[in-house]
Amino acid sequence: MIDALPVLLKGLWWTIVITVISLLIALVIGLVLGLFSISRNKLLRAIAMIYVDIIRGTPILVQILFIYFGLPAGTGITMSALTAGIIAISINAGAYLVEIFRAGINSIDKGQMEAGRTLGFSYAETMRLIILPQAVRRMIPAFVNQFIVSIKDTSLLSVIGIAELTMSGQSIYAMNFRAFEILALVGILYFVLIYALTLFSRWLERRLDVA
Repeated sequence: MIDALPVLLKGLWWTIVITVISLLIALVIGLVLGLFSISRNKLLRAIAMIYVDIIRGTPILVQILFIYFGLPAGTGITMSALTAGIIAISINAGAYLVEIFRAGINSIDKGQMEAGRTLGFSYAETMRLIILPQAVRRMIPAFVNQFIVSIKDTSLLSVIGIAELTMSGQSIYAMNFRAFEILALVGILYFVLIYALTLFSRWLERRLDVA
């Protein structure tokens, strides 16, 4: 287990890198489509709804395989496993962040928007300067929770050969046949990372006094 630790820590590092990059992309997706979902424009609301329903209604493993194997077969566009993995995690997390943004924005009293418009701000300015800062404060614990979920989801990227934590563990016990010890260590590393984030999320909830 000690000999395997450096390789597993490298896999853990890639797990974190993939998750962070994916969630940054997912935040953009979530914000844009979250705003679409509360728009008065029926087409924009339909786009957001269809995206959320399709992504949340299909397993992430299928999404990973479709992006890495299906898209190249259908379009001829090839991509690395790392790129496909980041796209898959981003798209999946984005669908959940759409709902987080929608709920967060809707939790702000409508009088805030009316007050902003009364002061002469446009809809976009009111949203950017008044609504979103308050909503994001309430959404931070949910963002941390999605980060935890996405970390777990990266374990599925082993099916396309990305050397994240789970794949690193598989490559080790395939050579030394010590699956029990190696998988136990993989589980411990996941637990330590996720438990630390869970404690951070609870601290944020207390700090921000989120209801």
